[in-house]
Amino acid sequence: MAGEPPLARYEIVGDAIPASLTGAAGDPARGRAIVINRQLGLCLLCHSGPFPEERLQGSLAPSLAGVASRFSVGQLRLRVVDASRVNPQTIMPPYYRTRDLARVSPSYIGKPILTAEQVEDVVAFLATLKEE
Repeated sequence: MAGEPPLARYEIVGDAIPASLTGAAGDPARGRAIVINRQLGLCLLCHSGPFPEERLQGSLAPSLAGVASRFSVGQLRLRVVDASRVNPQTIMPPYYRTRDLARVSPSYIGKPILTAEQVEDVVAFLATLKEE
């Protein structure tokens, strides 16, 4: 779409995007806010996690509790950017893809759900969720 900044370039290596989309680490506090936001991230629509203050957490997808013990930062980044690259049958939306999408709201045509900075914030937060 005219006027939209291009998506940051990234390289997929195996099942991960090893390098930050922005060249910098994200902010875990901002990432947590995105994850629990029911208008932006919508993560809790499908996922549950260590969010005792949040009611009505999802059960369609794996819990986010301990996710950093299961996946590397690069693996988490790829799953947020475009989980279909790992699992073509996933119901998780691609948060940082604009092409080859179906049933896209007109307000999102040509735009990713999350910016590169927001992706890095979410990844930074998810990376804090280790098994205790």
